[in-house]
Amino acid sequence: MYLQGRYILICCIMVLLERRIIYAKDIMVLTGRSKSYAYSSLKKVKQWLGKSKHHLVTFDEYADFHGITVSDLQTSADPQ
Repeated sequence: MYLQGRYILICCIMVLLERRIIYAKDIMVLTGRSKSYAYSSLKKVKQWLGKSKHHLVTFDEYADFHGITVSDLQTSADPQ
């Protein structure tokens, strides 16, 4: 029982560590452009999706808007 609970805990932690939200800093790294460009880009995506200012944008949504594959975005945004 203890090992099974520990396995579930480890799986939950791994899921939480996988990022789903893209931030302006990620866009800055991806494009090599300024912070203002990154925020402007996020704003355009939110408008296209019909989201409010306080809503977050996922990697999937950003990639769909720009016609980029999600795997390219995530490997570029997470230098490991």
